[in-house]
Amino acid sequence: MSSSDPSCYTVVFESTAEYPSAAELRSGLEKGSDEVKIDTLRKIIVSTINGNAQPTLMMPIIQYVMPSRNKQLKKLLHFYWEVCPKYDEAGKLKQEMILVVNAIRNDLQHPNEYIRGASLRFLQKIAQDQELLEPLIPTCRSCLEHRHSYVRKNAVFALYSIYREFENLIPDAAELMHTFLIAESDSSCKRNAFVFLAHCSMPKAVEYIQSIYDSISTLEESLQMSIIEVIRLDCKTDSAHRPKYIRCILELLNTPSHAVKYEAATTLTTLTQNPAAVKAAASALIGLVIKESDNNVKLIVLDRLDNLRSKHGAVLDALIMDILQVLTSADIEVRRKAMSIVLSMTSSRNVEDVVLFLKKQLQRTSQEADFEKAPEYRQLLIQSIHVTAIKFSEIAASVVHALMEFLGDSSNSSALDVVSFVREVVEKFPHLRSAVCEKLIFTLSDIKSGKVFRGVLWILGEYVESIADVQSAMREIRKVIGEVPILAVEQRLLDEAENEGEDVEEKEKDVKKEGGGRPKVLADGTYATETAFTSSASAARLEAVKSASKPPLRTLILGGDFFTGSVLASTLTKLVLRFDQQSQDQVASNTLRAESMLIMTSIIRIGQSKFVTQQIDEDSNERIMNCIQTLSELKTEKAVEQVFLEDTKSAFSKMLGAQEKRAAEKKAAETKKEAIVQVDDLLSFRQFSKKTADEVIDYDEDVGRATGAGEVQEDFMSNLSRIAQLTGFSDPIYAEAYVKMQGFDILLDVLLVNQTPNTLQNLCLDFATLGDLKIVERPTVYTIAPHGFQSIKATIKVSSTETGVIFGSILWEGPNMSESCVILNDIHIDIMDYIKPAYCNEAQFRSMWTEFEWENRVNVNAPLSDPRDYLTQVMKATNMSCLTPEGALSGECDFLSANMYARSLFGEDALANLSIERTESGTITGHVRIRSKTQGIALSLGDRITMAQKDTKPLTV
Repeated sequence: MSSSDPSCYTVVFESTAEYPSAAELRSGLEKGSDEVKIDTLRKIIVSTINGNAQPTLMMPIIQYVMPSRNKQLKKLLHFYWEVCPKYDEAGKLKQEMILVVNAIRNDLQHPNEYIRGASLRFLQKIAQDQELLEPLIPTCRSCLEHRHSYVRKNAVFALYSIYREFENLIPDAAELMHTFLIAESDSSCKRNAFVFLAHCSMPKAVEYIQSIYDSISTLEESLQMSIIEVIRLDCKTDSAHRPKYIRCILELLNTPSHAVKYEAATTLTTLTQNPAAVKAAASALIGLVIKESDNNVKLIVLDRLDNLRSKHGAVLDALIMDILQVLTSADIEVRRKAMSIVLSMTSSRNVEDVVLFLKKQLQRTSQEADFEKAPEYRQLLIQSIHVTAIKFSEIAASVVHALMEFLGDSSNSSALDVVSFVREVVEKFPHLRSAVCEKLIFTLSDIKSGKVFRGVLWILGEYVESIADVQSAMREIRKVIGEVPILAVEQRLLDEAENEGEDVEEKEKDVKKEGGGRPKVLADGTYATETAFTSSASAARLEAVKSASKPPLRTLILGGDFFTGSVLASTLTKLVLRFDQQSQDQVASNTLRAESMLIMTSIIRIGQSKFVTQQIDEDSNERIMNCIQTLSELKTEKAVEQVFLEDTKSAFSKMLGAQEKRAAEKKAAETKKEAIVQVDDLLSFRQFSKKTADEVIDYDEDVGRATGAGEVQEDFMSNLSRIAQLTGFSDPIYAEAYVKMQGFDILLDVLLVNQTPNTLQNLCLDFATLGDLKIVERPTVYTIAPHGFQSIKATIKVSSTETGVIFGSILWEGPNMSESCVILNDIHIDIMDYIKPAYCNEAQFRSMWTEFEWENRVNVNAPLSDPRDYLTQVMKATNMSCLTPEGALSGECDFLSANMYARSLFGEDALANLSIERTESGTITGHVRIRSKTQGIALSLGDRITMAQKDTKPLTV
């Protein structure tokens, strides 16, 4: 950086109304006390940072502030020397700075060690000014021999900062630091000097490591970290000391410092690929995760461990039980990360030990009621056991019965996961069906949730095959449904409750005699008197009958869950059809059929009565009636029998096959494909390349360069599409901006063209933003020659995925000091750069859909003829992935419904449901519902869909 270039500082707010004039500030410096001088100097510093340099106040500060012995004032003075303009307009050092340099030299020789140390720290801030530093070098070197470690430490820092900028000022830096290191005893001074030595002379640093090799494990933590860094750098050049370095790093794996242990384990895996060393590094990382209390550190170390596993999978298999100990952590995210690593390391050799541990953890969550986040952890364990059991069939039988104990779990999500697991097990492992169904039958009475009941009843209807199992299932269903017909039983209970209230009726008669009633017309046309007491007592008796203790399935039906009632009807139909196929006893078959039809009619009758919280819906009513009709026409409709007994099971089998196919495709896509190497390709040997300091790179970086994995390909046309025109061609200044997304920042590269024959002075480009955007840098003032060009860069920080707008103006001074202004065109930020397609399962989608509160509904009216074309268009416009399986979208149909999901770089989830149909005129109508946790992302995605929809409409004249 040129010495005449001004530094850029953070803008500090100052109230212009209360800001004193230069004369008042000068008076405060001349006549004020130390407190007044401190306040005055603070105001001068703020003014200088904000662009008002106050050059006339430099001499008063030198005269009246510099001689003060007040430490706070001296500290503020250092801040002022850092920010004040030190060069004149010609780029030469001001004459006043000679006095400043002399004062700094006096402070560097001050008997007080604090003032010496503070002055040395100040030198680090002005390390870019060679003219200021050159006369101070001898004094800085003398501070290396000071008796106090604080002064020596800062002297090393100061010399290091100066050497990085101007090596010629300290030509003997290597010998100086090596001599200092040998004589130094303070650990912080040794660490700083060692870093300096490694920067200026790597051979000297290696020589020092060799001299203290035997005592490295007993050194202070910061020095050990620096030694590890030097070892890593030295080994990039294929050092001859590599074996000694490896032994040293292995010793550092046992240090008590967690930071040193982490760096040592990371470095060891780069020095050698020996299985014993890799295993030792992995063991150290696992120990860190278990012992470290910070959850963020745990996640970082687990990421490093996962990366190590991906490269050395077989070597780490023996450590899987150690990784399982991480599950004792209280944080659920740490558990999830550890569990994903365990599942990826599970093999046929260790699967039994892993599942045994998971089962013990599962029992622990059920025994300890106060266990933190027990339901969420239990769900994680069940899902993990599910994945493991499906992958390794030999342990499915040992876990399925243990998991079925949780069907009655109070946590609905855990029980649903168990149902999903059991359903997949009975489909994939036919030899387990009989035992699993028998267990499910006896578990019916423990189930509390309607969703779990529906899953279990479906399994029983599909996979209960023998006559004995059908009869056993019917007995348990009778228990959980209770006495039938339901309406007659409930009415009898209500009548009994009314008969018990005879004393209440006597009181009602007394009320009637007093004339407190009102006439009521009965069904037969006669009059009766009803009191408020009578109606409230009847309602209370009805509520008492409703709230009485009842079997679980009966309670759900009376609570209005008629969807479960329709699933029960379908299950009963399947059981009767299967019993009739296998049994020769016509009387038993007819009895079972009559009982099932009675249960179904009872559900419909009770759904139309006053005993339920809500009336039965039309769909459930129609479904149950279809089942009754199917049983009434038994042995006459073979096609219906095939639908119930075969088609539903085959549909589920196809769904599992589609899931497996999609998982296999996803795994194949994630697996790195080996590049095809031609026979005449050039071979490059890393070992034969020249090893200079600038060319040395990591092995991973080398491979990344070779494969092109780390390169971001940008073509010229895509860059042109990101250029936004800010002003018109006829404006005095033409401006255009190239908008580039860099992670969480937006980089604006603005090109300004002076289209006038005049020089534009004090030109300032001022930006402002709308939305969650923040300007990072303060605008700089420029001068542009006639017909000249100027390139200006601005960085804007993005904090959330919302539509943002950047606007602003250009101000400058033209001829005769006249001020001019041009308003810039707005730049709209495209949020699609921050939204990426993602995947989640159906349960996670439904959970988020229920949780998210912001919804944006976009009506669809597109001239497309194929609904799938519109789905593709929406996915392309919103960067969302389709969660609905391909099999569910195949075939010709006028209706289409699909779920979509995406995730932003900021961790925000975006859900969408597309429901459209094709009209007779050939257009697509319907709607898209978008849900998210924040309003901005829902509105922004809706705007994208609307804009894409407009683009597809034909132009009309």
